[in-house]
Amino acid sequence: MATKKRWMYVPPKPPKPKVPEYLKAVVKTKADKLVESFLKPHFIREPPKDYQRNYPVDIFTKWHQRYFYFCSTWRSPSPNAISEYFESRFARLEYAEDEKFNMAYMRYTGQWWEIFEGLTLDQCVEEIRTNILLQPAI
Repeated sequence: MATKKRWMYVPPKPPKPKVPEYLKAVVKTKADKLVESFLKPHFIREPPKDYQRNYPVDIFTKWHQRYFYFCSTWRSPSPNAISEYFESRFARLEYAEDEKFNMAYMRYTGQWWEIFEGLTLDQCVEEIRTNILLQPAI
């Protein structure tokens, strides 16, 4: 039995809001302060000698379009490693509007999973400080 195709109008999605330049600077400043005061001291450590597993060597932040990422650089000391260093993103802030953000973490599947919507920047910083899902996986 043949099925009939039906056409229907789907209105275009509204454009996503652009991040104001002043807000980019404020977010970068607060996030870098969090990285230096909390994330690096807790997650960057000197590896033992002859350690063959991946370990983090740096944590940093960066903007890409309307997303703000918390990233880590990892070292692969194994002689079988494809590359000696690689980058991994572990938390993401998405600009929603009115200085509010949606937060997501990188799942083990390699996909972003949004867990908070409409948080202020201070709430986002506190979530990263306290929520293990939004911290680098060690």
